[in-house]
Amino acid sequence: MATLLVSQRNFDSHQTPTGHPERADRIRAVENALAAPRFDRLVRRDAPEGDLSLARLVHDEGYLAGLSRARPAEGIGRIDEDTFISAHSLEAAATALGAGLAALDAVALGEVRNAFCAVRPPGHHAEIARPMGFCLINTIAILARVAQRKLGAERVAIIDFDVHHGNGTEDIFKADPSVFYGSSHQMPLYPGTGSPNFTGVGNICNVGLGAGSGGEAMREAYESAILPQLEAFRPDFLLISAGFDADYRDPLAGLNWKPEDFGWLTGRLLEVAAGCCDGRVVSMLEGGYDRQGLATGATAHVEMLMAAG
Repeated sequence: MATLLVSQRNFDSHQTPTGHPERADRIRAVENALAAPRFDRLVRRDAPEGDLSLARLVHDEGYLAGLSRARPAEGIGRIDEDTFISAHSLEAAATALGAGLAALDAVALGEVRNAFCAVRPPGHHAEIARPMGFCLINTIAILARVAQRKLGAERVAIIDFDVHHGNGTEDIFKADPSVFYGSSHQMPLYPGTGSPNFTGVGNICNVGLGAGSGGEAMREAYESAILPQLEAFRPDFLLISAGFDADYRDPLAGLNWKPEDFGWLTGRLLEVAAGCCDGRVVSMLEGGYDRQGLATGATAHVEMLMAAG
């Protein structure tokens, strides 16, 4: 079975200030890398527009209205020190969500083995009541709820290997034993959350990695902590918040992962998924701010997804 790549045609509709690390060039870097001949076997689809009202599954009732008020008629508006919204940002967020929903359906129906969505803006920092950290809506959290309510998944796991802790995803699911959240992230680092001592209701596994640590430390963290808990949870669906900012070249962090580290981790996650949920995996792009590091990390990730198919 094939791997699905869902692309977002309007990724540049979400505008950020000149020099901002989360910019449209990130998606161009990924798409250019995945245009290489060795990726010809990918099933490629354009993202449809998703229904933003689904944000109510994970965000407060007034959340979308707040984003609409913050959105300027033209130009770029500021939500906080790092997070911006432009006139057409919500359209971009809707197609990023639509990409995930299309991937979820395709995997659940058995049309493809697994899927990767090359989209922006990212989402894992968006909390129940607050957009932050470059993120407007928590797309991966919405997908988890849709998998449960539409596709009948009783247990959904989210593994987040972005270099920054997904405080928003943790905020949404910290009291919900039907969703497992496992995160590896640099500590200390923005947003300052992700303590290994916080376990939610037994459904949260945070592993902090020290600045300067590399692939060996990451492997130990997953083999000793996150993977055993993921296997014990036995999810019906595995979602991945795939950030590539742990790459050694990334300007916003200090881990030393190489492309082969992203490949190893992807492979191990797929092994677990094969044993508990028939390999049903949907991966959503989160961070990654060095274009070469993002491209090489994403290609290593997608190569392993294809190998599992």
